[in-house]
Amino acid sequence: MLNISKTLYCECKDCPKIFWLHNHKPELAAEDNDDKSRLSTGILVGEIARNYFGDYSLISQNLDIANAVKETKKLIKKKAPVIAEATFQYECCLCKADILLCHEDSVSLVEVKSSTGLKPEYIDDCAFQYNVLSSSGIKVEKVSLMFINNQYERNGELDLQQLFSIVDITKEVKNKQDEVRKNIEALSKIASFDLEPESIVGPHCGCVFMDYCFRDIPQPNIFSIAGMYSSKKWELFNKGIVTFKQLLESGYPLKDKEQLQVATEVNKSPPYIKKQEIKEFLSTLTYPVYFLDFETYQQAIPLFDNVRPYQQIPFQYSLHILTQEGKLSHLEFLAKEGTDPRRQFAECLCNDIPRTACVIAYNSSFEKSILSNISDLFPDISNHLLTIRDNIIDIMLIFKSGAYYDRSMEGSYSIKRVLPALFPDDPELNYNNLTGIHNGNEAMTTFADLHNRITEEIAVIRKQLLDYCCLDTYAMVKIFKKLKEVIL
Repeated sequence: MLNISKTLYCECKDCPKIFWLHNHKPELAAEDNDDKSRLSTGILVGEIARNYFGDYSLISQNLDIANAVKETKKLIKKKAPVIAEATFQYECCLCKADILLCHEDSVSLVEVKSSTGLKPEYIDDCAFQYNVLSSSGIKVEKVSLMFINNQYERNGELDLQQLFSIVDITKEVKNKQDEVRKNIEALSKIASFDLEPESIVGPHCGCVFMDYCFRDIPQPNIFSIAGMYSSKKWELFNKGIVTFKQLLESGYPLKDKEQLQVATEVNKSPPYIKKQEIKEFLSTLTYPVYFLDFETYQQAIPLFDNVRPYQQIPFQYSLHILTQEGKLSHLEFLAKEGTDPRRQFAECLCNDIPRTACVIAYNSSFEKSILSNISDLFPDISNHLLTIRDNIIDIMLIFKSGAYYDRSMEGSYSIKRVLPALFPDDPELNYNNLTGIHNGNEAMTTFADLHNRITEEIAVIRKQLLDYCCLDTYAMVKIFKKLKEVIL
């Protein structure tokens, strides 16, 4: 049987079957790329947080569990003031404490999180650790949660006392101990079953085995409805209403957009197009049209002055320019990795986009917020940046309003759904055909780590970033031309 770690405990406490699947069918777990990014961020934040309390002793990650536990006991016995990655095991339960503060005859446990606030699952995490330490004969005096203060703005040397916030959760953790013991017992018991337990799907679902447990539910189903509250979906599911057809026949009241998605799918309807609304939208545009897209990344630990944790930092843009005669040109910017990109980004943007330009973006609130933020940093070009912001028109509004809807959009108006709906057989517009970078999250995480790559890798990745961002704006050009076609 697998050891029950604090991560596995939190994942499985509401559904012990997850633990059975991890033990017996681990190959069915879906890959979670976002989880890899969160893990990388968590490791970085954890390493920085260790310095909050001064010098520390680190339990090496190269040690096996038995030796890590042994080394932890030695340091506690010596009353080492601060221990990082202190390792404990009691029966099948294993935990590594991010930071352990040793006192005369007790310890304080500090759990470090890369988030910006307290979440209920963090109490469960710490309650599990408290249980393992207490069962191992360790007296835990206090349990605290350390997390990122996203109001901190770096200026000069990193100030750890300002970067992190700490809250005492000892009372909440102690109140969870009966629950923890029952959960551990349930996990240990279910792991020993030879036969797979029955799936009990519910609001708790969302783990890496979700696709497996939902494999027999027809597609599309009520969980595919974009924008509907999860609580309503489970209400319908518990009434036996699962398919779109069942939903329509039930007479359950739906919002207009929900009705549109469900009805067009059930009836296999052709695209729903409001030509007059599209015509009115297009009439507001003037040539040349500038199609603009930004890419940004975030730093949990700010590397540059005037940056807060998780603040969006623009590092790239793509700009396609279409004249009334149909001539298309392209400009782009990609910052030097490992540097503060904002000043050069802003200057290049002002050089490439005149004050009077008609600018189109997709989901323009993002670009507008970035322009507002960087304009505050650079008063000398602030007016130009804000003029660009004020001139942006959002082409997404056509799809968000329902003026153009195709059932293959599946209720979504994101460009990643709209583009294949409008151009289903165009490989040039297929993001899956790109190499390396296929979406904004990949662009963000890749650029954030780019300065750590070797020279040869950097050159390849920079081209991948440019290709991805270029497709974003070229896609808008194609969508624009498609809209002009449908109103003829």
